[in-house]
Amino acid sequence: MFELPQYKAFIEHHQDNQHNGFIGFVTHYLEHHLGEISQILFFLLGAMTIVELVDAHHGFRIVTDRITTQNPRVLLWIIAILTFFLSAILDNLTTSIVLVSVLRKIIKDPSLRKFFAGVVIISANAGGAWSPIGDVTTTMLWIGGQITTPAVIKLVFIPSVINMVVPVTVITFMIKDKLMADSAPMVEDKIKGREIIFISGILGLISVPIFKTYTHLPPYMGMLLALGVIWLISEVVHKRTDHHERLRFTAAHALSRIDTSSVLFFLGILLAVSSLETLGILSKAAGSLTESVGDMRIIALLIGAASAVVDNVPVVAASMGMYSLTEFPIDHSFWHFLTYASGTGGSMLIIGSAAGVAVMGIEKIDFIWYLKKISWLALIGYLAGALWFFI
Repeated sequence: MFELPQYKAFIEHHQDNQHNGFIGFVTHYLEHHLGEISQILFFLLGAMTIVELVDAHHGFRIVTDRITTQNPRVLLWIIAILTFFLSAILDNLTTSIVLVSVLRKIIKDPSLRKFFAGVVIISANAGGAWSPIGDVTTTMLWIGGQITTPAVIKLVFIPSVINMVVPVTVITFMIKDKLMADSAPMVEDKIKGREIIFISGILGLISVPIFKTYTHLPPYMGMLLALGVIWLISEVVHKRTDHHERLRFTAAHALSRIDTSSVLFFLGILLAVSSLETLGILSKAAGSLTESVGDMRIIALLIGAASAVVDNVPVVAASMGMYSLTEFPIDHSFWHFLTYASGTGGSMLIIGSAAGVAVMGIEKIDFIWYLKKISWLALIGYLAGALWFFI
């Protein structure tokens, strides 16, 4: 460890002050990596809180209540397209939960609903890949400076569409064109301020990339600003509401409902990967991989496939440590291919993405069933989208 170039450089630079020594070396790099990781965590916390605020006001029902068709093939495309674009604005995990909950109300046949749930997983991951706020890995690459918003939308959008369209087209011919039984409409009291919270939440999320482009400030500051504005709007909307009733519409309550365990999981994973980067292990791995494979497109394709087995967050974090901006500058084709591959590769296994795990829990989908029925569809979609980068 003491032969590390980083350690030698640190000792030479700090030899005349109290930072000299191994403890100073560890403290220095720990503070450095925590500063970078905290940007991602604060960004996620802000985004998740906004989504929970909108959900508390049943804002997503503004969109989902308009799904009235009983033709399964038409419904399949409506769900796929809606999931694709919603996941780009929200995130793939939240979108999957919302859409699967809608499917449970619309489709009573469990076997048919599983196919639709598989489409939701594929579409959510494809939709999240091309948006800087749609998937954690895309967000990481965006905050890390590997990609920019206009470039990732321009270059990853079409392969993501291909990734979604190919499997959905195949499934369209697999299901019968038969009208489904009409479900009883849900009667629910309309929550005050639902429309304004929904609109302000969507606009707040969309404004974050614009905020970064024009101010050049870190994205998490734009997300926290958007959260503050929506928080203020919610307080104004419910200023005359009974105190006890108002509590469930507050940002504090929304913050208590977010999946904090996932945020802490990201913290642990990213710190572990950062330690491997500091020790120089990732750079050696990158050298070995480049030497044995050669073509960076193949390497990105393999990294995406690996994200189906291992969570895509540590895979992308490791890739960011393996390949530097000096080797591949901002908006290099490698980073865009990696964005696509890591975002969509997880669809090939139901445990390969947060969206898949969430849907598996809600619908009780068996791992083997998904492997037999959906995985091959996700694979051909993944390869079809990857072909766009090769040609």
